[in-house]
Amino acid sequence: MTPQFVTERSLVRPLLLTDALAIARLRSMDIVNKYIDRPKQLSVEQATAFIVRINEGNRNNQLFYWALCLKENPSLIGTICLWNFNPDRTIGELGYELNPAYQHKGLMTEAIKPVIAFAFQTICLQKIEAFVHKDNAASKRLLETNDFKLQLGRKDESNSNNIIYVRGVAKQK
Repeated sequence: MTPQFVTERSLVRPLLLTDALAIARLRSMDIVNKYIDRPKQLSVEQATAFIVRINEGNRNNQLFYWALCLKENPSLIGTICLWNFNPDRTIGELGYELNPAYQHKGLMTEAIKPVIAFAFQTICLQKIEAFVHKDNAASKRLLETNDFKLQLGRKDESNSNNIIYVRGVAKQK
C-alpha cells in the first residue's frame, strides 16, 4: 500500500481517479514534457486509464506513485514516483514532474525527502537512480540538493540525452 506523507507545505498522497483532469493537463504541458521522452497524455480518458494502471501497480507493490498537492488544496500539482526496480528490488528509479506554476518554490525538494526515506527505510532499497536530461538544470539541482551524485561515464541506453544520478543508502555509524 502506498503511504501518504505530509511535509511543511504539501501533501504527498496516492493518485485518485479524480486526478485525471489534472494529470491530463500536467502531461499535456510542453514545458513539463520538454525534457521527458514520452508521448503526451492528452485526454482525460487516457489519464484515467493511466491512473488505473498506476493504482494497480501500487496495489501490487510494483511501483509507488504519488500526487503532490498543497496542504490547503488537495488538487494535484505534480507527481513523484519510485519505479523500474531491478529484479532483486535493491535499486529503484525516482521520477517526478511539477506544474510550472509551482516550480522553483522548493515544493519538490520537500516532497522528495519522505519518498527517499520511504525507499531506504521501508522498501529497503540500496540505491535510487534518476535519469535526467543533460540540459535540465533545475532537475540536476534538485537531485544534487538531495545528495544524488552524477554517474560519470554511465549512459542511458534508451535515451542518449539523459545523464544518470544515483543516491545510495547512508551507512550506519
